[in-house]
Amino acid sequence: MQPQNTNKKKILFANMAADGHFNPLTGIAAHLLEQGHDVRWYTSKQYEEKIQKMGIPMYRFKRALEMNIENVDELFPDREANTSKLAKLKYDMKNIFILRGPEFAEDIKEIYEEFDFDVLVADILFVGAPLIKEALKVPVVLIGICPLMSSSKDWAPTGLGLTPANSVLGRTKHRMLRWVARNILFKEVGNFMNDVYVRYGIPPYKGLLFDGWMEKGDLLLQSGVPGFEYQRSDMPSNVRFVGALLPEHLKKAGNFSLAHKLKQYNKVILVTQGTAERDVEKLIVPVLEAYKNSRYLVIATTAGSKTQELRERFPYENLMIEDFINFNEVMPLADVYVTNGGYGGVMLAISHGLPMVLAGLHEGKNEITARAGYFGLGENLNTEKPTVQQLKQGVEKVLKGEEYRDNVVRLAEEFANYDTYQLCEKYIMELLEKRGPVVRRLSGQFSLS
Repeated sequence: MQPQNTNKKKILFANMAADGHFNPLTGIAAHLLEQGHDVRWYTSKQYEEKIQKMGIPMYRFKRALEMNIENVDELFPDREANTSKLAKLKYDMKNIFILRGPEFAEDIKEIYEEFDFDVLVADILFVGAPLIKEALKVPVVLIGICPLMSSSKDWAPTGLGLTPANSVLGRTKHRMLRWVARNILFKEVGNFMNDVYVRYGIPPYKGLLFDGWMEKGDLLLQSGVPGFEYQRSDMPSNVRFVGALLPEHLKKAGNFSLAHKLKQYNKVILVTQGTAERDVEKLIVPVLEAYKNSRYLVIATTAGSKTQELRERFPYENLMIEDFINFNEVMPLADVYVTNGGYGGVMLAISHGLPMVLAGLHEGKNEITARAGYFGLGENLNTEKPTVQQLKQGVEKVLKGEEYRDNVVRLAEEFANYDTYQLCEKYIMELLEKRGPVVRRLSGQFSLS
C-alpha cells in the first residue's frame, strides 16, 4: 500500500532505449512511487515488462523510432561507413539522438493531454526534454547517467578521455582543444541541434552541444559524488550530486548462492562487458584465457551473449559463466572487478570498495575509465581490446597494490554519506515548490522533418 501523500505530484519518466539510460532511473522512480506520487513512464517497448513489475503505468514509443543496440545497424545501414571514431560519434549524435528529439516531443505532447504531469524526469541524453520544456512549460529534471559532460575552463573538452593537466603547457593544450572542439570538431553537430532548437522557439546554443544539453535542464541530478569528478572552478549551478544511482532490481540482493565455492580459491575476479557490448572477445575471453585452470576463481557475466558457447569453450572448474548475477551479492566477495567502464557498474564497484581493471574507450567510456585511473581506483589499460597479457598484468598489479583498495574504500565512504533517493525526491520537490503551479498548456508545434 502506498503512503498518503498530501503533496502528490504527477511525474513522467523518459529515457533513451538503452539499459545504461534506463537502469539508473528505476531506483528514483520506485522511491517516488513508494512516497505516493503518481509516476508514469514513456519509453521503448523493450522495458515494458520491467516497468510493469514496478507497478508503474507505461506509455510506449509511438512516433519515436524503436531503436536499440540490437537493431541500430539495421535501421541505419550507412552507419558502418563512418570508419573513424569521430565520424561515427557525430553520425550517432545526429541520427540516434538529435533527430529522435522531435519524435519524443510529439509523443509526450500527446501523453500530456491525458496525463498533465508536473515534471519530466529524463536521462541527460534524452533530447526530447528541452523541446517539451519549451512547448509545455513544464520543468525538466535531467539524470546524469555518466560523468559530468559539461565543459570546464579547467579541463580538456569532454569526450577525449583526458585527465586534468598539471603544467602550463598542458593547460594551454587543453585550452586549444576546447576551441577546436567547439569551432571545428563538433560545430556541424551543434548547428544541427540548433536548427531543431530554433524550430521550437529555443534560442540557439553557442557553446558545445554537450553543455547545451546539460544547461537545458532545470536540475541535473548527477549519479556519483564530487570525489569522482575532477576539481573545477566553474561547476554548473543546476548540478546536484546524489550518490550512486543504481538499478532497482539490485536492491533485492540476498546471499550469493555459490559463496561456498569461493573459499576454494585464492582470489575472485569478476568480469563483465555490460549489457550493450556483444563482442565477448574484447574482455571476457581474454580474462578466461588468462586464468583458466588456475587458483583464481573467475566469475563472468555475459548479459546473455554466447553464454553456453563460452561454457563449452572454457569447461574449467574455476570459471563461472552466467547470463546475469546480482552484483550486490557477488561484489562484496570479489577481489577485483574487470570492466569495460560502464558507469553503473563502476558506481556499484566503488560503493562496495572493489578495485578495478578497466578497458573501454567507445561510447564515452574513455571518460569513465580515465577518472578511475586518475583517482587510483584501479588500472586503466587505455584500450578497447586488451591482450591476455595486458589484462593479466593489470589484474596482478591491482591485487598486489593495496593503494588501489585503500583509494576505492575512501571513496566508498563518501558515497555512503549520500541518501540517494531521499535526496532525489528532496531536490525535485524543491524545484517544483520554487517554480510554483505549472500553467497547463498544449502549445508549440513539432516538426518531424
